[in-house]
Amino acid sequence: MSIRFDGRVAIVTGAGNGLGRSHALCLAARGAKVVVNDLGGSVDGSGGSSDAAKAVVAEIEAAGGEAIANGANVTDMAQVEAMVADAMDKWRRVDILVNNAGVLRDKSFSNVEMKDFSFVLDVHLMGSVNCSKAVWNIMREQNYGRIAMTTSSSGLYGNFGQTNYGAAKMGVIGLMNTLVIEGAKYGIKVNALSPCAATRMTEGLIPDNLLELLTPESVTPALLYIVSDDSPNRTIITAGAGTYARSIVYETGGKWLAEDERTPEKIAEHWAEIADPATQAEYTSGNDQTTNMLTKAANGLGIKL
Repeated sequence: MSIRFDGRVAIVTGAGNGLGRSHALCLAARGAKVVVNDLGGSVDGSGGSSDAAKAVVAEIEAAGGEAIANGANVTDMAQVEAMVADAMDKWRRVDILVNNAGVLRDKSFSNVEMKDFSFVLDVHLMGSVNCSKAVWNIMREQNYGRIAMTTSSSGLYGNFGQTNYGAAKMGVIGLMNTLVIEGAKYGIKVNALSPCAATRMTEGLIPDNLLELLTPESVTPALLYIVSDDSPNRTIITAGAGTYARSIVYETGGKWLAEDERTPEKIAEHWAEIADPATQAEYTSGNDQTTNMLTKAANGLGIKL
Protein backbone atom coordinates (compact mmCIF):
# COMPACT_ATOMS: atom_id res chain seq x y z
CA MET A 1 0.00 0.00 0.00
CA SER A 2 1.33 3.39 -1.00
CA ILE A 3 0.10 6.44 0.89
CA ARG A 4 -0.32 9.42 -1.43
CA PHE A 5 -1.98 12.82 -1.20
CA ASP A 6 -2.50 13.65 -4.86
CA GLY A 7 -5.33 16.14 -5.25
CA ARG A 8 -5.38 16.90 -1.51
CA VAL A 9 -4.83 20.34 -0.03
CA ALA A 10 -3.09 20.57 3.33
CA ILE A 11 -2.56 23.42 5.78
CA VAL A 12 0.39 22.97 8.13
CA THR A 13 0.79 25.55 10.89
CA GLY A 14 4.19 26.36 12.33
CA ALA A 15 5.72 24.90 9.17
CA GLY A 16 8.74 27.17 8.80
CA ASN A 17 11.04 25.04 10.93
CA GLY A 18 11.41 21.74 12.72
CA LEU A 19 8.50 19.32 12.69
CA GLY A 20 6.19 21.56 10.69
CA ARG A 21 8.75 22.00 7.95
CA SER A 22 9.29 18.23 7.78
CA HIS A 23 5.52 17.64 7.65
CA ALA A 24 5.02 20.19 4.87
CA LEU A 25 7.89 18.88 2.74
CA CYS A 26 6.80 15.25 3.05
CA LEU A 27 3.13 15.99 2.34
CA ALA A 28 4.18 17.88 -0.78
CA ALA A 29 6.56 15.10 -1.83
CA ARG A 30 3.59 12.72 -1.78
CA GLY A 31 1.42 14.95 -3.93
CA ALA A 32 -0.34 17.37 -1.59
CA LYS A 33 -0.69 21.07 -2.28
CA VAL A 34 0.46 22.78 0.90
CA VAL A 35 -0.21 26.02 2.74
CA VAL A 36 3.01 26.60 4.67
CA ASN A 37 1.92 28.68 7.64
CA ASP A 38 4.43 30.24 9.97
CA LEU A 39 4.34 33.46 11.96
CA GLY A 40 8.12 33.37 11.99
CA GLY A 41 8.52 34.08 15.69
CA SER A 42 11.09 32.77 18.13
CA VAL A 43 10.51 29.75 20.34
CA ASP A 44 8.78 31.92 22.97
CA GLY A 45 6.50 33.46 20.34
CA SER A 46 8.14 36.85 20.09
CA GLY A 47 9.01 38.53 16.79
CA GLY A 48 7.83 37.50 13.37
CA SER A 49 9.02 37.04 9.79
CA SER A 50 7.69 35.24 6.72
CA ASP A 51 11.17 34.25 5.55
CA ALA A 52 11.04 30.72 7.01
CA ALA A 53 7.70 29.89 5.39
CA LYS A 54 8.85 31.27 2.05
CA ALA A 55 12.02 29.16 2.23
CA VAL A 56 9.96 25.99 2.72
CA VAL A 57 7.72 26.94 -0.20
CA ALA A 58 10.82 27.42 -2.33
CA GLU A 59 12.01 23.91 -1.39
CA ILE A 60 8.65 22.41 -2.32
CA GLU A 61 8.50 24.25 -5.63
CA ALA A 62 12.09 23.31 -6.47
CA ALA A 63 11.07 19.66 -6.06
CA GLY A 64 8.12 20.14 -8.43
CA GLY A 65 5.38 20.60 -5.84
CA GLU A 66 2.81 23.32 -5.19
CA ALA A 67 2.73 25.49 -2.07
CA ILE A 68 1.95 28.95 -0.79
CA ALA A 69 3.39 30.74 2.23
CA ASN A 70 1.21 32.28 4.89
CA GLY A 71 2.12 34.25 8.00
CA ALA A 72 -1.19 34.11 9.88
CA ASN A 73 -1.06 34.20 13.67
CA VAL A 74 -3.10 31.16 14.75
CA THR A 75 -4.37 33.04 17.82
CA ASP A 76 -6.08 35.61 15.56
CA MET A 77 -9.27 34.14 14.09
CA ALA A 78 -9.53 36.80 11.37
CA GLN A 79 -6.03 35.97 10.14
CA VAL A 80 -6.77 32.24 10.26
CA GLU A 81 -9.97 32.69 8.25
CA ALA A 82 -8.05 34.74 5.69
CA MET A 83 -5.46 31.95 5.41
CA VAL A 84 -8.17 29.37 4.75
CA ALA A 85 -9.81 31.72 2.23
CA ASP A 86 -6.48 31.99 0.38
CA ALA A 87 -6.29 28.19 0.14
CA MET A 88 -9.89 28.00 -1.09
CA ASP A 89 -9.31 30.74 -3.68
CA LYS A 90 -6.28 28.92 -5.07
CA TRP A 91 -7.27 25.27 -4.81
CA ARG A 92 -11.03 25.25 -4.00
CA ARG A 93 -10.77 22.80 -1.09
CA VAL A 94 -9.00 22.01 2.17
CA ASP A 95 -8.58 18.32 2.99
CA ILE A 96 -5.94 18.23 5.72
CA LEU A 97 -5.17 20.46 8.69
CA VAL A 98 -2.04 19.88 10.75
CA ASN A 99 -2.19 21.89 13.98
CA ASN A 100 1.52 22.12 14.70
CA ALA A 101 2.21 25.76 15.68
CA GLY A 102 3.48 26.16 19.22
CA VAL A 103 5.61 28.12 21.68
CA LEU A 104 7.39 27.50 24.98
CA ARG A 105 7.56 29.72 28.03
CA ASP A 106 8.81 27.25 30.62
CA LYS A 107 8.93 28.04 34.34
CA SER A 108 8.03 26.17 37.49
CA PHE A 109 4.44 26.75 38.58
CA SER A 110 5.54 28.87 41.55
CA ASN A 111 7.40 31.22 39.21
CA VAL A 112 5.33 31.26 36.02
CA GLU A 113 3.57 34.53 35.22
CA MET A 114 -0.09 34.19 34.34
CA LYS A 115 0.34 36.17 31.12
CA ASP A 116 2.84 33.55 29.96
CA PHE A 117 0.53 30.73 31.06
CA SER A 118 -2.36 32.22 29.08
CA PHE A 119 -0.19 32.91 26.04
CA VAL A 120 1.00 29.31 25.76
CA LEU A 121 -2.59 28.03 26.07
CA ASP A 122 -3.71 30.57 23.49
CA VAL A 123 -1.18 29.44 20.87
CA HIS A 124 -1.44 25.68 21.34
CA LEU A 125 -5.06 25.19 22.34
CA MET A 126 -6.92 28.17 20.92
CA GLY A 127 -4.68 28.12 17.85
CA SER A 128 -5.85 24.56 17.22
CA VAL A 129 -9.46 25.57 17.92
CA ASN A 130 -9.27 28.54 15.54
CA CYS A 131 -7.74 26.59 12.68
CA SER A 132 -10.07 23.62 13.14
CA LYS A 133 -13.11 25.89 13.26
CA ALA A 134 -12.01 27.73 10.10
CA VAL A 135 -11.86 24.51 8.06
CA TRP A 136 -14.66 22.57 9.76
CA ASN A 137 -17.61 23.56 7.59
CA ILE A 138 -15.51 23.21 4.44
CA MET A 139 -14.67 19.65 5.41
CA ARG A 140 -18.29 18.92 6.31
CA GLU A 141 -19.48 20.11 2.91
CA GLN A 142 -16.79 18.05 1.15
CA ASN A 143 -17.70 15.04 3.30
CA TYR A 144 -13.99 14.59 3.85
CA GLY A 145 -11.41 15.93 6.24
CA ARG A 146 -8.36 14.96 8.24
CA ILE A 147 -7.28 17.01 11.26
CA ALA A 148 -4.14 16.34 13.28
CA MET A 149 -3.61 17.81 16.73
CA THR A 150 -0.12 17.97 18.18
CA THR A 151 -0.05 16.81 21.78
CA SER A 152 2.96 16.02 23.97
CA SER A 153 4.21 13.70 26.68
CA SER A 154 4.23 16.85 28.84
CA GLY A 155 0.43 16.89 28.61
CA LEU A 156 -0.14 13.15 28.69
CA TYR A 157 2.26 12.45 31.56
CA GLY A 158 3.65 15.75 32.90
CA ASN A 159 7.02 17.48 32.80
CA PHE A 160 8.64 19.81 35.32
CA GLY A 161 8.35 23.49 34.44
CA GLN A 162 5.66 22.97 31.81
CA THR A 163 2.31 23.42 33.53
CA ASN A 164 1.21 25.85 30.81
CA TYR A 165 2.45 23.71 27.93
CA GLY A 166 1.17 20.48 29.50
CA ALA A 167 -2.29 21.92 30.14
CA ALA A 168 -2.52 23.11 26.53
CA LYS A 169 -1.30 19.81 25.12
CA MET A 170 -3.84 17.83 27.12
CA GLY A 171 -6.49 20.34 26.11
CA VAL A 172 -6.13 19.44 22.43
CA ILE A 173 -6.94 15.82 23.33
CA GLY A 174 -10.28 16.92 24.73
CA LEU A 175 -10.84 18.94 21.57
CA MET A 176 -9.98 15.91 19.44
CA ASN A 177 -12.30 13.55 21.32
CA THR A 178 -15.40 15.65 20.74
CA LEU A 179 -14.55 16.64 17.16
CA VAL A 180 -14.30 12.93 16.37
CA ILE A 181 -17.89 12.45 17.51
CA GLU A 182 -19.23 15.52 15.71
CA GLY A 183 -17.31 14.84 12.49
CA ALA A 184 -18.03 11.12 12.14
CA LYS A 185 -20.99 11.36 9.77
CA TYR A 186 -19.21 13.92 7.58
CA GLY A 187 -16.13 11.86 6.76
CA ILE A 188 -13.92 13.88 9.11
CA LYS A 189 -11.31 12.03 11.15
CA VAL A 190 -9.32 13.66 13.95
CA ASN A 191 -6.16 12.24 15.51
CA ALA A 192 -3.23 13.46 17.57
CA LEU A 193 0.53 13.21 17.18
CA SER A 194 2.74 13.12 20.28
CA PRO A 195 6.23 13.76 18.90
CA CYS A 196 9.68 13.48 20.39
CA ALA A 197 12.11 15.34 18.13
CA ALA A 198 15.15 17.55 18.26
CA THR A 199 13.79 20.98 17.36
CA ARG A 200 14.22 24.54 18.60
CA MET A 201 11.88 23.62 21.45
CA THR A 202 14.06 20.78 22.72
CA GLU A 203 17.43 22.57 22.61
CA GLY A 204 19.15 22.27 25.98
CA LEU A 205 16.71 19.62 27.24
CA ILE A 206 18.28 16.51 25.69
CA PRO A 207 21.95 15.36 25.78
CA ASP A 208 23.80 16.24 22.59
CA ASN A 209 24.81 12.65 21.86
CA LEU A 210 21.14 11.64 21.64
CA LEU A 211 19.83 14.64 19.74
CA GLU A 212 20.91 13.24 16.39
CA LEU A 213 18.52 10.30 16.89
CA LEU A 214 15.50 12.55 17.41
CA THR A 215 15.09 13.89 13.91
CA PRO A 216 11.84 15.54 12.79
CA GLU A 217 11.99 13.27 9.75
CA SER A 218 11.60 10.23 12.02
CA VAL A 219 8.36 11.69 13.42
CA THR A 220 6.68 12.78 10.18
CA PRO A 221 5.77 9.26 8.93
CA ALA A 222 3.36 9.03 11.88
CA LEU A 223 1.80 12.35 10.89
CA LEU A 224 1.39 11.20 7.30
CA TYR A 225 -0.37 8.06 8.48
CA ILE A 226 -2.93 9.83 10.68
CA VAL A 227 -3.93 12.28 7.91
CA SER A 228 -4.10 9.67 5.14
CA ASP A 229 -7.28 8.40 3.47
CA ASP A 230 -7.21 5.18 5.50
CA SER A 231 -6.19 6.82 8.76
CA PRO A 232 -7.38 5.65 12.16
CA ASN A 233 -9.69 7.92 14.16
CA ARG A 234 -9.50 9.29 17.71
CA THR A 235 -5.95 7.97 17.99
CA ILE A 236 -2.93 9.37 19.82
CA ILE A 237 0.21 8.17 18.05
CA THR A 238 3.60 8.77 19.63
CA ALA A 239 6.72 9.00 17.51
CA GLY A 240 10.41 9.54 18.09
CA ALA A 241 13.80 8.15 17.03
CA GLY A 242 12.09 5.53 14.88
CA THR A 243 9.73 4.20 17.56
CA TYR A 244 5.96 4.49 17.06
CA ALA A 245 3.34 3.67 19.68
CA ARG A 246 -0.25 4.38 20.65
CA SER A 247 -1.18 6.22 23.85
CA ILE A 248 -4.60 5.34 25.29
CA VAL A 249 -6.72 6.68 28.15
CA TYR A 250 -8.30 3.81 30.09
CA GLU A 251 -10.86 3.67 32.90
CA THR A 252 -11.30 0.74 35.27
CA GLY A 253 -14.69 -0.92 35.54
CA GLY A 254 -15.01 0.26 39.14
CA LYS A 255 -17.13 -1.04 41.99
CA TRP A 256 -20.70 -0.11 42.88
CA LEU A 257 -21.37 0.72 46.54
CA ALA A 258 -24.77 0.57 48.18
CA GLU A 259 -26.10 3.86 49.55
CA ASP A 260 -25.12 3.10 53.14
CA GLU A 261 -21.57 2.26 51.99
CA ARG A 262 -20.87 5.47 50.10
CA THR A 263 -18.21 6.78 52.44
CA PRO A 264 -14.54 7.62 51.92
CA GLU A 265 -13.68 4.79 54.30
CA LYS A 266 -15.48 2.23 52.11
CA ILE A 267 -13.76 3.63 49.01
CA ALA A 268 -10.42 3.15 50.77
CA GLU A 269 -11.43 -0.37 51.81
CA HIS A 270 -12.34 -1.36 48.25
CA TRP A 271 -9.63 0.65 46.50
CA ALA A 272 -7.78 -2.37 45.09
CA GLU A 273 -10.97 -3.53 43.35
CA ILE A 274 -11.92 -0.02 42.24
CA ALA A 275 -8.48 0.49 40.69
CA ASP A 276 -8.02 -3.04 39.32
CA PRO A 277 -6.33 -2.67 35.90
CA ALA A 278 -7.77 -6.03 34.82
CA THR A 279 -11.17 -4.35 34.48
CA GLN A 280 -10.01 -1.34 32.48
CA ALA A 281 -11.49 -0.38 29.12
CA GLU A 282 -11.06 2.34 26.54
CA TYR A 283 -14.10 4.59 26.27
CA THR A 284 -14.93 6.44 23.06
CA SER A 285 -17.37 8.96 24.53
CA GLY A 286 -18.51 10.29 27.89
CA ASN A 287 -21.66 8.23 27.48
CA ASP A 288 -19.60 5.06 27.88
CA GLN A 289 -18.70 6.07 31.42
CA THR A 290 -22.32 6.91 32.26
CA THR A 291 -23.51 3.59 30.82
CA ASN A 292 -20.99 1.67 32.91
CA MET A 293 -22.03 3.46 36.10
CA LEU A 294 -25.77 3.05 35.53
CA THR A 295 -25.36 -0.61 34.55
CA LYS A 296 -23.50 -1.33 37.78
CA ALA A 297 -26.07 0.61 39.80
CA ALA A 298 -28.93 -1.24 38.14
CA ASN A 299 -27.28 -4.61 38.81
CA GLY A 300 -26.62 -3.65 42.42
CA LEU A 301 -30.21 -2.59 42.96
CA GLY A 302 -31.68 -5.53 41.08
CA ILE A 303 -33.17 -3.36 38.34
CA LYS A 304 -33.69 -5.23 35.08
CA LEU A 305 -32.24 -3.49 32.02
